[in-house]
Amino acid sequence: MESIRVEKVVKAFGETRALNGVTLEIRPGELFFLLGASGCGKSTLLRCIAGLETPTDGSIFFGDRDVTTMAPHKREAAMVFQSYALWPHLSVAKNISFGLEERRMPKEEIKRRVEEALAMVKLDGFGARSIDAMSGGQQQRVALARALVVRPKCLLLDEPLSNLDAQLRIEMRREIRRIVKEFGLTAIYVTHDQEEALAMADRMAILSRGVVEQLGTPEEVYRDPRTSGVAAFIGETNLCDGVIEKDAHGWAVRLGQLRLAARITHADWQPSDGQIAKVSMRPEALRIDPAGLIAAKVWEKVYLGQSIQYWVETAFGRLQVVEQNPHRIYAPGDALTLAIDAADVILLEK
Repeated sequence: MESIRVEKVVKAFGETRALNGVTLEIRPGELFFLLGASGCGKSTLLRCIAGLETPTDGSIFFGDRDVTTMAPHKREAAMVFQSYALWPHLSVAKNISFGLEERRMPKEEIKRRVEEALAMVKLDGFGARSIDAMSGGQQQRVALARALVVRPKCLLLDEPLSNLDAQLRIEMRREIRRIVKEFGLTAIYVTHDQEEALAMADRMAILSRGVVEQLGTPEEVYRDPRTSGVAAFIGETNLCDGVIEKDAHGWAVRLGQLRLAARITHADWQPSDGQIAKVSMRPEALRIDPAGLIAAKVWEKVYLGQSIQYWVETAFGRLQVVEQNPHRIYAPGDALTLAIDAADVILLEK
């Protein structure tokens, strides 16, 4: 296991800064995710860590080794690409063994390692198969085996599941996490899929315009977003404008005539009474309750079996509500009231 440190890394392409002073530390054995919208800098950062790009400024360390300008093959890291980058004219075993053959290892050692790598990804006995005869999920496993066969200390994954269907993605999520933990790898995983990150990550960094907007565990980032951008990107949320009120009991927000107790997640932000703020309320945190304070009327519903998504009209805007295991189904036009706990009403700087 090896830690990875990124210190004040800048990457410029002409006048454009893809990375603007990024600092991160990935712990040994951690499955760490880089997330963000297209163009945020996450893939550029991964390529700098892999050695496929050289930072314009800043440093990258693998453990105590400064690898900032080191060639990719000397970093003891392996990369899995979105496209898999497999050779269709070679067998599964030949695709996996390519890196070992380049290192001129003995044939018996190569054969043993390829068999071990196939077993790691549960493809025992598939070595003689043609790549064209493999399904998308199997090809993804071959790409993983090829990365693992060189016994890297770090595994770098660039949107590796984006070409798979929904069920295969779920299966491969479990498989990748199992491999990382079972074999003690430090892994960095780039994706724009929030659900993937929430399901797999030990910690994650949300990037925006080349900087880290928030860093934390999936629970911390989801429950305690520091900005409206993070709140909207990770999962779904209702965002609206409200007026901050502060009293002896803590923070509250006024939404039209309605007043709700609330909380602040950004320790460095100290708003003033009467300030306009963004208010984040997760759809699943809102619940239909006859004693609720939020009067609403159903605008639209989507039935999903174990849950129902409602879009409701309120005096301060339209909200999404997710009700789990519903006992009653409301129809468009029905009136109802909603309740929400103060811990789920998040105030964010506008």
